[in-house]
Amino acid sequence: MRWLKRILLGIIVVITLGLLGLVATGNGRIIRLVWDFNFAAPDKPFDPADAVAAPDYADERNWAGLAHRDDLADRVPDGMQPEVVQGQSPVDVFYVHPTGFLKGSSWTFSMDPDTSTEENTKWMVVNQASAFNGCCNVYAPRYRQASIFSYFAVDEATRDAILGFAYNDVARAFDYFIEHFNEGRPFIIASHSQGTHHNIRLLQEKIDGTPLAQRMVAAYTIGGGLEKADFADMRDIALCDSPQQLHCAVHWDTLSMALLEDAEETGNVCTNPLTWRLDGGRAGREQHVGAVPGAGEYHLELSGDDAARGVDFSSMGAPIPNYLEAQCEGGRLYVTDQSDTPFGEAGAFAGTYHGLDYPLFYMDIRENAKLRVATFLAAQEVQ
Repeated sequence: MRWLKRILLGIIVVITLGLLGLVATGNGRIIRLVWDFNFAAPDKPFDPADAVAAPDYADERNWAGLAHRDDLADRVPDGMQPEVVQGQSPVDVFYVHPTGFLKGSSWTFSMDPDTSTEENTKWMVVNQASAFNGCCNVYAPRYRQASIFSYFAVDEATRDAILGFAYNDVARAFDYFIEHFNEGRPFIIASHSQGTHHNIRLLQEKIDGTPLAQRMVAAYTIGGGLEKADFADMRDIALCDSPQQLHCAVHWDTLSMALLEDAEETGNVCTNPLTWRLDGGRAGREQHVGAVPGAGEYHLELSGDDAARGVDFSSMGAPIPNYLEAQCEGGRLYVTDQSDTPFGEAGAFAGTYHGLDYPLFYMDIRENAKLRVATFLAAQEVQ
């Protein structure tokens, strides 16, 4: 896909810019990352036969979030109370997490629960999937995700094979979700980064052109360089252009406004999450519902062992309203610069805020999902 090539180039640029910026300050973290990208990748070709057995989605251990179980998808920001009893909402969400497998031991994740990779999955569930527990029952599959090295260290055909292998797990999980959990309810599709790579295929292959399209409230396919062309052939799924539009998809990739003067047209989808308008112009702080500081820590080490570190995910931090401005330009979302802020320290490289696509807009996502669900249910009542 063209969008995948764009995000690969973007990540390489991020690493390069980070290298230049951090050398000047004496910080060697990015130097280590670049070194690892060159030397820590798997040393043998991808062979599906080398992967662990396919996860059985009838086994609850293969779900990072389940509505009838107390788990990290149920967390809410500090100072808030749960708004929905999980398992009792009339609407579900199917959330697919991004890349947490950053090691070169294999091309796909071993599904070992006692690993830092699994803790990265937990980080994603608590800081991303939980944004939807104010409207919906949350379902989040674990899967044999592609290693971060699959994006860099192989030719395009092999990369597509590895990501396609991971997608097959996601597709089977979605089928299981629809058949055994969903019970005909409306649903939301949600994801980030690698998860968005898989969910765009779900939209194209399993939802668009089927009765499921009319049950899909919206798709929050965030962070992954999606192009408008990826939606051109869809019959039932449009790109959202208002806060209450249904059966549509949103997407953005977040950068600092410090980079705005160099913005170029990409052809990518940019939804401004402060206004929920496609290619939305600048929106002020007063329109920002709120950012939420993340719980726990995301492990960003590309070498060394994959042992669990015992991360504490108990506290997410309180919402911070009216925190930033945002605008779309050239298919990317530019926001108030996060240099020298806790958000910038946690999830930014040289003005590229891929790790902040959810945290900076956590409350905006949460409230918009509730609004779209309410709009969907109201429309059903008058039919």
